[in-house]
This record gives sequence, C-alpha cells and structure tokens, in this order.
Amino acid sequence: MSEGRPQGKIISIDEGLVKSQLGEVVRETVEQTLNNLLDAEADELCGARRYERSVSRLDTRAGHYERNLHTKAGMVKLKVPKLRTIPFESAIIDRYRRRECSVEEALMEMYLAGVSVRRVEDITEALWGTRVSAGVVSKLNQELYDKIDTWRNRKIEGSFPYVYLDGIVLKRTWADEIRNVSILVAFGVNNDGYREILGACEGAKEDKSGWGSFIASLKDRGLTGVRLFISDKCMGLVESLGEYYPEAQWQRCSVHFYRNVFTNVPSTKVKDVAAMLKAIHAQEDREASIEKAEQVIEKLKVMKLSVAARTVEEGIRETLTYTSFPREHWRSIRTNNPMERIMREIRRRTRVVGNFPDGRSALMLVTARLRYIAGREWGTKRYMDMNRLAGMASYQVLDA
Repeated sequence: MSEGRPQGKIISIDEGLVKSQLGEVVRETVEQTLNNLLDAEADELCGARRYERSVSRLDTRAGHYERNLHTKAGMVKLKVPKLRTIPFESAIIDRYRRRECSVEEALMEMYLAGVSVRRVEDITEALWGTRVSAGVVSKLNQELYDKIDTWRNRKIEGSFPYVYLDGIVLKRTWADEIRNVSILVAFGVNNDGYREILGACEGAKEDKSGWGSFIASLKDRGLTGVRLFISDKCMGLVESLGEYYPEAQWQRCSVHFYRNVFTNVPSTKVKDVAAMLKAIHAQEDREASIEKAEQVIEKLKVMKLSVAARTVEEGIRETLTYTSFPREHWRSIRTNNPMERIMREIRRRTRVVGNFPDGRSALMLVTARLRYIAGREWGTKRYMDMNRLAGMASYQVLDA
C-alpha cells in the first residue's frame, strides 16, 4: 500500500436509498408548491392575505378540505381553501379532474388494445407515480364510457347553418370473424362562426338505415337552423337529409367527386382531367361554372372518356351548391376537407387498437377523441365570419 493513502473502509452509496429520498424530496416540493399556489389564489379572491385587515377585503377563509392528487412525482395531499361566501374555483387545479383527458384516453386505448395488466400497471406508475390495478382500469373505463355517452347525447344548443357529415370504417371482431363497423360523425359551424362536434353514432354500414337514424337523433337533440349540409354522396345519406331537413341544401364534396371521375380515367390522363375539373370550381359564379363544365364534358368526349364525361354531366351541379352562399365561405364549404382532417386524426388514434372487441368500444374511442379535439384550439378558435351569411335573408333553391 502506498504511503500517505488513508486506511479504512471505502465509502459505499446506497443508490436505491438515494433515489427514494430524492423522489420524496421532489414529491414534497410539488406538494408545497401547489398548496402555496392555492393559498395565493385564495388571497387574491379574498382581496387580502390571511388575517390581514384591509378595506378592500371581499371575503374571509373558512378553513380548508383535503384531497389527493396523482402527479408524476407521486401522490400529493392538497389543502384546498374554503371561503365563507365566494365559491373557490381554482384555476391551478380543476376540482373534478384527477387525470388529464389525454391520459384517460391513453388508458382506454391500452385496455382496448389488449395490453397485459402488468404492463398497464407499469405504464400508469410511470405516468402518475402510482400503480393502477386491473379492477381500477375496468372501473375507470366504465366511468369514462358513461361520461362520453353523456357528452355524446347532450342537447344541441343554438343554430348551425353549416353541418359536415362523414363516416369512418373500423374493424371489429365478431364470432371469431373480422367485420366492419361504421362510426358516423357530424360537426357544425354555429351562428358565431365556431365549430362544434354535434354527434357520433355506430352504424353497421353507411346506408340509409344508418344515416337516417343518425340524422334523426341529431334532429331530436335539437339541431336546427341548418342551411347547408356538406358531405360525400354516401348511399342513403342524401335521401335521409331530404326526409328530416327538406329546407336545407346539400353540397357534394368536390374532392370526392373528382375521385369518382378519376375511377374512369386512365392514370396517364388523371393530371390533365384534374386540371379541367378544378377549372370548373375556379369560376366566378354558378353560371360560369356550369358553362365551363359543359366545355369539359365535350372535351372528355373528344378524349374518348365517355364514362367520365357522363359522371361529370350527372353530378357536377351537386358540387356547385356552395355558389349560392357568401363567397368568403366558398373555400370552407366547397369540400368536406375540414371533416377529413378530423377523420385522419381519429384514424391515427384508432390504428393502435387494430380490431375492436365490439362496435361500442369503437364508438367510445372515436367519441373520446372527438371530445378531446373539441376541447382544444379546434373548438375555441373562430372558424368563419358568419356576418356575411346573416345578411342573406333567403337563399336561392338550386335546380336538381
């Protein structure tokens, strides 16, 4: 042994103990910080600090109540202030929201995807700092289902001049076979120009029976003031709209219409035909669009594309309904693209599940995602200036 080196045991560090103590320090810090914020909020509502004498005081404290909150740092105990006359509504912590909606949705996705109980416990511990058992997972999903059903079947308030409709086809397991299940979705733009998810329902397929039931449910829940429906030409949809909303007009999505035409066009000519079709909808008014469409039809016949020409001739007027509405709205109501963007987001979220155990599970996950979207910027940002539409006392009924 070298001279000068101290003798004795080498100091060892218990990493587990250090991590445990460090985790407790973090948890206590989070708990103290949240309680300090709650106290500060209470002082602001009262107009004075606790025990402070002030002429600007609006209320006084009446003690507090305790509640637990799951955080990534672990379980913390909050002391929520109570005031004598003013209700204490914390902007820091939502009183009834113990976990984020996105986390609840992720938990439901794991459950529907067949993730093992042990894996669910590991994931929830990583998310919240506590392990969630299989019984809690099942209970949470049922509570979430009830909450989603309440939101899905809520009364529709106000008028919605524009309503977008579409469906998404998912897979479900039925008697050891994989079957399709359709989820039908509607959202509308209200008189103030804001978008709102109006509803979703399960349909065996996108037929007249499914669409008829869905549209009837929207009407029963209070959907009024519709002046224009925007959708693809789904089987039975147009008939159902005429049955329940005969006063409203229907706009066939021009993008979907293009795709219908392209099915009868060779791949080498799709680009040219697409330019011709877009030129129809680039005109300044309905009359000019119809005149341009007649030219396109003749050109398609010259190109030996008679089936495509007939498709354009039979359906082009259904795609021009938007021209009787304010020009500023044309871009938003000419296609069903606003709904398509929502459907892409739903598809991304449902892809992780694969095959659903049943149609209700598919409906619940889709609706959960719709509710999440509605609560984000999508539903809180003004989408259109509806003053233009308000100035239209009546609208022209277009020829068939």
